[in-house]
Amino acid sequence: MSDFQLYFTLGFQHVLSLDGFDHLLFLAMLALPYSFKDWKQVLLLSTLFTIGHTMTLVLSVYGLVNVNSGPVEFLIPITIFVTAASNIFFTKNRSASGMLNFAALTALFFGLVHGLGFSHGFKMIIAGQKQRVFVTLMEFTLGIEVAQLIAVLAVLIITLLVTDGLKVNRRDWQLVLSAFVAGISLPLIISHRFW
Repeated sequence: MSDFQLYFTLGFQHVLSLDGFDHLLFLAMLALPYSFKDWKQVLLLSTLFTIGHTMTLVLSVYGLVNVNSGPVEFLIPITIFVTAASNIFFTKNRSASGMLNFAALTALFFGLVHGLGFSHGFKMIIAGQKQRVFVTLMEFTLGIEVAQLIAVLAVLIITLLVTDGLKVNRRDWQLVLSAFVAGISLPLIISHRFW
């Protein structure tokens, strides 16, 4: 297996594995308000999340940021909860400019938080590879982005099947699924209290 395949696969599995369920919950809540006609917005949000995630990995790997993992592990389920709650309280058109700008900033910021959460793990992955750090990071990031695109595509497909195929009201689907994910994230928030 080449280095590219190895680090791409590690990035891919970082999202699409049981260890990456926090990523999956966040991405599901990020994509849920959108449909296939909004694919450009969903792509933008997913990519902004990846950019934020990568920025904090870069800062951490090069020693520019060193954060206590306790508060970060507490913030990760909060990002999921906040995104789910916004789906509950703001069920109107998300593709409108103001909502999309807010969602874009949120995706970027929450990507920063999730990246900080994985920074220690990534440092372990690249241990002993000082001359190849940036290339490894890009290979890993590409794996993350492809996995995230698969995840948001799955959310769009499932939403289409439920709302068009099973004729479930779109707003009801969004409310029920968002409430479910918000409910899942609350125990995670409580269990990661750092004080």
